[in-house]
Amino acid sequence: MISADGPDGKPVSGWHMRNVHLPSRVAEEHSETAYMTRVAMRFIEDMGEKPWFLHLSYVKPHWPYMAPAPYHALYGAEDCLPLNRDERELTGQHPVLEAYRRHDESISFQRPEAPGIVRPAYMGLIRQIDDWLGRLFARLDELGRLDDTLIFFTADHGDFLGDHWLGEKEMFYEEAQRVPFIVCDPDPAADATGTVDQRFVEAIDVVPTTLAALGLPPQEHLVEGRSLLPLLRGGTPVAWRDAVFSELDYSFRDACRLLGRAPRDCRAIMVRTGQWKYVWWQGYRPMLFDLASDPHELTDLGAGDGHQAMRREMEERIAAWLKARKTRETVDDATVEARTSTHREHGILFGMW
Repeated sequence: MISADGPDGKPVSGWHMRNVHLPSRVAEEHSETAYMTRVAMRFIEDMGEKPWFLHLSYVKPHWPYMAPAPYHALYGAEDCLPLNRDERELTGQHPVLEAYRRHDESISFQRPEAPGIVRPAYMGLIRQIDDWLGRLFARLDELGRLDDTLIFFTADHGDFLGDHWLGEKEMFYEEAQRVPFIVCDPDPAADATGTVDQRFVEAIDVVPTTLAALGLPPQEHLVEGRSLLPLLRGGTPVAWRDAVFSELDYSFRDACRLLGRAPRDCRAIMVRTGQWKYVWWQGYRPMLFDLASDPHELTDLGAGDGHQAMRREMEERIAAWLKARKTRETVDDATVEARTSTHREHGILFGMW
C-alpha cells in the first residue's frame, strides 16, 4: 500500500502492482480467506441439526493481488498459461474496448513484465482458497453434513490479467465470462450423473435450483433462470437453453468519460451460442466472434459488410430475451389466476350491454 498527497494536495492511497510478488502484511491465519472460512465453519457447527443456508462469498482473489506467505511464492511466471493476446487486436479496435485498454490496470498489464509478476500471486490466492475449502469440506464430513448439503462452487466473473491487453473483468471475452460452475448434489439420483456437462448454465440458475432441491415454490413469476435438477439427477431428457446472456453498465468506469458518454448511454448486452458470440453496444457498432474458427476471440467480425445475417439473428435473440424478462414482481401466478374475473362473483359487472 502507499499513502501520499496527490497533485491537488489531497491525500491518496493505493498499491503498486509491481509489489505483489511480496507477501502481504497480514499473517495467513488472519487473512480474508482464512477468517471467512473459520466463520463459516462456526456457523455450521452452531446450526447443529437445524436446516441452514450459507452464502460464503470469498473476497479473494481480488484487488489488491497480495497473497500472504507462503502463498505469495508458490508459483512463478513459468507456471502460468501463455497470454491470450495478439497485436492484431490493436488494429481497428472497438471504441469501448479501446477505451478500456486505456484504463490504469490495462496499461499496467500491457507492460511486458507485469503478467509474470501478477499472475503467480493471483494463482497463490486461488491455491489458498483451495486449501481452506478442503478444511471446510473436511469439517462438514466430520459433522455428518457433507452427504446432505447441496454445494455450488462458482464465481461472479473471471479476470483478464493481461489477456486481450486488458486488466480487470468487464469485457465479454471468455476469460471473464466462462467461470467455474461445480455442483455437488447429495441426492442419490445424482450419483449416476457425476460428469462434465457441456450444456449452458447461468448464475441465475442457482436460486431456482436451490428452491427445487428444498421443495419450495419456484416463484416463477419472479425468479429468472432454470432449475438444474433435471441435469443433475438425470431421468427424462429436457429441452435446454442454446444461448446465454450477459449485461454490462460501464457508466462508473473511466471508459465512460474517455468516450464522452452520458451515464445512461453505457449499456451492452452479450449473447453467446455454441458457435457465436455477439455483443450489442449502445451507440456503437456490435462485436461478433466465431468461436468455432476463432476460439481465442482474436478477430472481431462485428465491423464490415460480412456476417450480416448472423448479426441480425443474434440481434433477434437479444430482442426475444429482453421481451421475456419477468417484470411482474409483487404478485405470483397463482394469485393472478385465483383473482381473474372474480368481480363477477361479487355481482360487479364491467362492459356489459
